[in-house]
Amino acid sequence: MTRTRRVFLSDLTKSLLAVGAMPNPFVSSTVSPSQTGTGLITDPRYLEHELPDRAGEPHPERPLRLIRIAQAFAERGLDSDLTKLQLHSDAMPFIRSHHTPEHVDAVREIEVTGEIAELAVSGSLGAIDAVANGQVRNAFCALRPPGHHANNTGQEEGFCFYSNAAVAARYAQLRHGFEKILIVDWDYHHGNATQNAFYDDPSVLFFSAHDWQAYPGTGDPSLRGDGEGSGLNLNVHLDCGSKDIDMLRHWDNVLLPAVSNFQPDFVIVSAGFDSRMDDLLGCFDLTDDVFRRMTRTTMDIANDYCGGRLVSLLEGGYNVDGTAIAAAAHVETLLDGL
Repeated sequence: MTRTRRVFLSDLTKSLLAVGAMPNPFVSSTVSPSQTGTGLITDPRYLEHELPDRAGEPHPERPLRLIRIAQAFAERGLDSDLTKLQLHSDAMPFIRSHHTPEHVDAVREIEVTGEIAELAVSGSLGAIDAVANGQVRNAFCALRPPGHHANNTGQEEGFCFYSNAAVAARYAQLRHGFEKILIVDWDYHHGNATQNAFYDDPSVLFFSAHDWQAYPGTGDPSLRGDGEGSGLNLNVHLDCGSKDIDMLRHWDNVLLPAVSNFQPDFVIVSAGFDSRMDDLLGCFDLTDDVFRRMTRTTMDIANDYCGGRLVSLLEGGYNVDGTAIAAAAHVETLLDGL
């Protein structure tokens, strides 16, 4: 992105804030501790990252995704109910502990995006801190770029640069002492980088419900982990056109029994809303109700095993209006509390 484009985006952000078109979730505010509330991580700088247009059309992973989410939250009064959280001040040591030096150095050289990708991890870690320290019970991170496809290729993979959820999971263990992390990924696309990070790790249970035939072509249900992590990598495939009942069947038959055996002490959700109906890059037929029900189930898991501790990270979702509505349904449920 050229400097002119960056200046335009910066001016646009300021203008939107001035006229109220970008609601409160994107305005910096004083942290307000609340032991039982829901936190929100986001930052106006997330709008500065842009990927090149495709065939003359805006890239599907675009700043408008977050603007629409903020507007949906404001329309429903969620912005006043959420506790605004601070990003972690220095995520790079934790990024470097997960990704190779070559990958990190290559991403950092990408103008604008390199910095914003680091801020996405900072948001993830800030949410972990807030939940771990009891400032809030759970948190949603409206951040970009997403992360669950980011391995160590030194370039963008599936719109991702750093593995936000994987870095956050390890941070929760190393910084806060949580031993067993559950990562639930309901994005339409398989969270291949998250799988790769913990495939032989007995301390992380990874559950991904996705279309195995879609990008990145990974997520074979027969791949269930290796070594001490055997049985802790759970891939379930849903066919194109799958409905709410198809998704929830896998939660009942696959996820919940595994959770009962694993008994996590922290829950991370890779919340991809491209699994919603009418998405530009997905073909499921899931309604907003299933996002409420999946959120409720992850909260129940967190309540049963983790003292309610849950952090949700935005992944995909490319129908901007549909994603905003689904994200609002997700956060409304998080706010319901116990």
